[in-house]
Amino acid sequence: MLNQIKFLTGLLLLISINIQAQQSDKKSYSFSLKQAIDFAFQNQTDIQNAVLDQKSAQSRANELLGIGLPQISASADITHFTDIPTTFVPAEFFGGEKGSYAPVQFGQPYSSTAGLSASQLLFDGSYLVGVKASRMYADLMRKQVIQTKTEKAALISKAYYNVQVNSERLQMLDANVKRLKKQLDEMQVMYDNGFIEKIDLDRISLAYNNIETEKANADRLIVLAQNLLKFQMGLNVSDELVLTDKLEDVKVVADNNLNQNIDISNRIEMDVLNTTKELLRADLRLKKSSYLPSLAAFGSYSVSASRNDFDIFENKPWFRTSIIGVKLNVPIFDGFQKAAKVNQARFALNKIENQIKTATQGFQLEAQTAKTTLTNALGSLANQEKNRTLAADVARITKIKYQQGVGSSLEVMDAETALKVAETNYYAAMVEAFIAKVDFEKATGTLIK
Repeated sequence: MLNQIKFLTGLLLLISINIQAQQSDKKSYSFSLKQAIDFAFQNQTDIQNAVLDQKSAQSRANELLGIGLPQISASADITHFTDIPTTFVPAEFFGGEKGSYAPVQFGQPYSSTAGLSASQLLFDGSYLVGVKASRMYADLMRKQVIQTKTEKAALISKAYYNVQVNSERLQMLDANVKRLKKQLDEMQVMYDNGFIEKIDLDRISLAYNNIETEKANADRLIVLAQNLLKFQMGLNVSDELVLTDKLEDVKVVADNNLNQNIDISNRIEMDVLNTTKELLRADLRLKKSSYLPSLAAFGSYSVSASRNDFDIFENKPWFRTSIIGVKLNVPIFDGFQKAAKVNQARFALNKIENQIKTATQGFQLEAQTAKTTLTNALGSLANQEKNRTLAADVARITKIKYQQGVGSSLEVMDAETALKVAETNYYAAMVEAFIAKVDFEKATGTLIK
């Protein structure tokens, strides 16, 4: 028994330590929508990887640029011949038989060489085009970072608005629970005093149970909505998040935005496609430039020494060697490989031109669809807001009539049901309106300014 108590005490201690550690790791954040998007730009892994790709492309451009700069290297070595190389010379040099050879060893066992070499590219058409293309590629990666940010901003905006709307809906459900609980208590008193029948009490009890279930479901759904927003932002699910924007301060659409002509040139996707086209055009020039000759200058300077003993660094003679020159490389015939590469580059350029044409039509259709969807969503939201107001008035008047004895409990329940449906439709229309707002801003290239 004593061992069991010790075990349970230790287990509770470990659980307590684990809970404290988790609480210490939990962080609290308060964000407006803009702050949430800015936070994601710094912490979301998709964006971080896109930025790393951009930096990698810039480093690649710097690497290619370095090919045209002077290339300088130094070398040094010390060699000890444990066995001096043997060479065969005609034996007659030493009085031997003509036509025979005698082995001899030339050289000394210790030798050393130190040198400096340099080269400089003077002209290479491929290099010049390649440097320009590498810079364009780095610019393409930069624009793809913006594209990734735009996509992430759209997801965060939708998740942020979803949490806001569901929070307001939860407040509405709280108010309805309290209101129905008050009605239930009043009718319980009336039933106890014999003023109403049990069926009337059962009806309000049924409505109260339903609204409590709906609120419990809403509590769980808002936790899921918050966790989705945290995930999109790069936060831990255990972190606490408070949204500081007020839903009533958010304009679903800016004034006259829907009346203006749609311009898709602001879309980052168009920039990416156009930059890709220029990059492929540069690749075509690169393939064509491979027909041009290249010219480079080179030079080297070295000193060497040879010794019988290991006294390389003593004050004894070193012998110098120096070379300078230029090298011209003229391509003549490569079995039509360059021509095939030029054709491939030309076909790739034609393909991206077709893609740009199709994408332009698709973006225009997407923008028009987003505009229509937003217009319909705004109309539906306005209509559902009116229905919500009317349903609330009907429920209020029906309750008054019932209290005054000129109405039935069935009418009260029908009015309460209609009000709940109207409120559900209103908040669903609000979510659709905010999603349509984000889609419209993304389709017109105004989501990130």
